Amino acid sequence: MTITERPYWHTPAVRHLAWLCEAPSLINTGPVFSLADYLPPDTQQRLQSLDQSPSPLLSYLGDSQSWRLGQYFENLYHFLLEHILEWPVLLRNAAVRERHGRTLGELDFIVRNPLNDELQHHEIAVKFYLGFDEDGHTRWYGPNAHDRLDLKTRRLLDHQCRMTEREETQALLASVGLDGPVTPVVFMPGNLFYPQPGDSQSVVLPHWTGARHERGHWIRHSEVSAQDTTRWTPLRKPHWLGCYQTEKIPDYTETEQAMAAVAETGKPRLFAEMAKRSDGQGYDEVMRCFVMPENWPEPALSDE
Repeated sequence: MTITERPYWHTPAVRHLAWLCEAPSLINTGPVFSLADYLPPDTQQRLQSLDQSPSPLLSYLGDSQSWRLGQYFENLYHFLLEHILEWPVLLRNAAVRERHGRTLGELDFIVRNPLNDELQHHEIAVKFYLGFDEDGHTRWYGPNAHDRLDLKTRRLLDHQCRMTEREETQALLASVGLDGPVTPVVFMPGNLFYPQPGDSQSVVLPHWTGARHERGHWIRHSEVSAQDTTRWTPLRKPHWLGCYQTEKIPDYTETEQAMAAVAETGKPRLFAEMAKRSDGQGYDEVMRCFVMPENWPEPALSDE
């Protein structure tokens, strides 16, 4: 299989940024923000320029490239807002506290939309959930099964998006000269992973799931031997963001070691199947798969 459908990005951070620009939302309920609707016409040219001279982006990201994925994702989003959309970011990660100091929550971003002069509160997250059938009822768990799509969505909409309705938040905004109504928006891209084709499990999507969500599949470690994994490569964060690309031929020894680690550590691993590009510029991801330990998600189920 050979492919050339997407540009080849030489700078991984620019590839992640390019994905972020067009990533569809996992949900279609609540005040979902469609980033793609606001991108300037020359976005592709800006990304190509960054790919050739990535210093502005790399210096902006700093050490977050080795931190947890959520921090890296927030920094990418911040860069996108200020340097692609050119929207002023007025506050970021602003803690909202009661009078006696207890933290009630945090505002991810307060921005000014220059197209309509609207003050907006952006709550963002990047998430990865696997569909699991429990006696005919589907639940979408994260790789760490304490995280669930329905619980995260509920918290985003019922708690985080409503933070600006609180008197404490309004006082915080007023203290930095931000008065007037604030419009909340939610941006949550990522992937939903389905049981492998032919699996006896059947999973159902919530009706509020985004129709264009990105997807993959998942299997148990015991099912790996039935798969053709010769073109698989393990994905390390932050390469969970968007379709992976590499100039190198996938190293199957590395893949085997990562597979073995699932059984040894009980921790899931994400893999990408790679295909050679017909333009000679390396390899592109064509499919992704989570390999899960045998007992997943039982520890979380027993805690409920």
